[in-house]
Amino acid sequence: MKLILGRESAGRLQRWGRIVSLVGILLPLLLIGGLKFTEPEIEALSPLIASTPWLSWLHSIFGKAGSSYFLGIVEIAAAILLMASPWSARAGLIGAALAILTFLVTSTLIVLPIAWDPRLGGFPALGPFGQFVIKDIALLGVALLVAGNSLNRTENESK
Repeated sequence: MKLILGRESAGRLQRWGRIVSLVGILLPLLLIGGLKFTEPEIEALSPLIASTPWLSWLHSIFGKAGSSYFLGIVEIAAAILLMASPWSARAGLIGAALAILTFLVTSTLIVLPIAWDPRLGGFPALGPFGQFVIKDIALLGVALLVAGNSLNRTENESK
């Protein structure tokens, strides 16, 4: 295949892949982060946050709405920093770190019983919630790639 397309095409595909990956991580962070400031999202998140051991501390510190706002701020901040990543390796590194944290937390929610459809026997049949969070594994991978790329750039800039 490489002989047919050539190196120039391979480079073009990689550049477009980076652009699409960056847009693919920005949109969920911005759109879902923005939803964290709405009443339906606050109500939907509250029982999930309260029943998840690694998130329940948020309610005691921020309250129900504040927990949702906090998560939204982190997601939107990550997106803004990732938007700046093509021009600033440091912004990319910080944004990627926030995105890694976000997607690491959300992708671990796949272990909760709510992720699996009991009508279909549970694991490995994903329920609606499981279908929603499983994509975060791919977004975690993109965030790791951006972090690695940004880290390489910061090391090269310091030389």
